[in-house]
Amino acid sequence: MTIDRIFYLYMVLMGAAAGAVLATVPRAHEFSIKPFFWILIAVGLFDGVLLLRASRSEGPMLTMNMRVIGFGIGIALMIAIALLAGVPFSLM
Repeated sequence: MTIDRIFYLYMVLMGAAAGAVLATVPRAHEFSIKPFFWILIAVGLFDGVLLLRASRSEGPMLTMNMRVIGFGIGIALMIAIALLAGVPFSLM
């Protein structure tokens, strides 16, 4: 499995987790760190793990296009789950 597919799967899981939190706790979007940033932090964490791994061995890194696509997947899934659960939702 290539690193981009692992990243996309990770973003699907993070988007689903954030959507599930918003669906079960509707007031979670009023938290000081907005759900939009939950996904952004997940991208940063994955990238940080890759940097730590890459410093020990050579391996493929994520391109900016991969990061943006993964971020979009996570946001879209989070919004879709929250809207399907009937939660009033806004990104900011």
